[in-house]
Amino acid sequence: MNRYEAPRPASEAKIRYLDADFQVLQPGSYVRCAVTGQPIPLDELRYWSVERQEAYVDAAASLKRHLETR
Repeated sequence: MNRYEAPRPASEAKIRYLDADFQVLQPGSYVRCAVTGQPIPLDELRYWSVERQEAYVDAAASLKRHLETR
């Protein structure tokens, strides 16, 4: 028999971005895009900068930040 667990409220995770991977420092369900501020569920996180330690919602946001910081 399964026991019922109440769903946890969504919370922002703290992440260390590595090459081709990331490490969860503080558990949560999402991170925020550094460009748009949009929440990104951890299972959908595909774009980030190791150098700037930032997450991006998509490739366009990543390119925008890259051009801003050049």
